[in-house]
Amino acid sequence: MPRIDDSRPFIPVNIAVLTVSDTRTEADDKSGATLIELLTASGHKLAVRAIVTDDVERIRAKVSSWIDDPGIDVVIATGGTGVTGRDVTPEAFESLYEKAIPGFGELFRMLSYEKIGTSTVQSRCTAGVARGTYLFALPGSPSACRDGWEGILKTQLDYRYLPCNFVELFPRLREHERRKAS
Repeated sequence: MPRIDDSRPFIPVNIAVLTVSDTRTEADDKSGATLIELLTASGHKLAVRAIVTDDVERIRAKVSSWIDDPGIDVVIATGGTGVTGRDVTPEAFESLYEKAIPGFGELFRMLSYEKIGTSTVQSRCTAGVARGTYLFALPGSPSACRDGWEGILKTQLDYRYLPCNFVELFPRLREHERRKAS
């Protein structure tokens, strides 16, 4: 049965929050603010926050710089995961993955279906790992950010969560690089 094991220590994770939007500013970015509120309330650290336009190269550049930053463990993006012509966050993220985490999008849509029904098929949220950094892309609404955090990320980014969680895998995410160097 899934549970929090209080005998294990809580390990705060350094999280970067990226809002993808052509129109939002920090003053009116409710989705980014929601993520920051949720992650800090859970005991994690906001490493950095940014807003970039719906442009594959700009998204890739920002996320790549964060992947290269040893002070960032996780990137959570909000916005640009729909099906319109400007929605390019999945393309940008997926081009960076070493390993995709397909279950993240599947689980998000399952949770979302309970709230918005079949409209959830329009979400192309995605997740993966790149050079030891977890990357998660959520839809651009505060409600979707809350659902993604509360329904998935809150427990998976908690080292105390059993039977398993993303945090306990950090030491092993770059094993393939050590093998190549040998």
